[in-house]
Amino acid sequence: MYISQLCAFGQYDHVLMGQPVTVIQKSSSKPGVQRYEINRSITGMDHERYESSNEILGERPPDKLAKAIFELGGVDKITMNSNVITIDSGKGGVDPNQVMAIIVDMFTYYLPGVEVPSFENNSD
Repeated sequence: MYISQLCAFGQYDHVLMGQPVTVIQKSSSKPGVQRYEINRSITGMDHERYESSNEILGERPPDKLAKAIFELGGVDKITMNSNVITIDSGKGGVDPNQVMAIIVDMFTYYLPGVEVPSFENNSD
């Protein structure tokens, strides 16, 4: 399954600025495990591990992403390494389309309604 910032006609929305965030859902042989690959590195070379039973105190991009995914419910553990996000639902479950939407929205800044900064009137 594949999702990206596409218009209804399958074309990239040229109003959005920057490279669109793409998410590819990969299958897993383990029941309850979903794996997503994105075109952004969100942890650098580090591994990040989160469990639903532990509070996430950080405010870095991977921390915020984990918090948002846990808020969907039905997720026990999340592991992130560079551009790969692995979700373990245990006996629960989470809608992959909701997860992909969270990832795309979190890493796309210039969405409709966000004012693009202008440097023309900068007096510095």
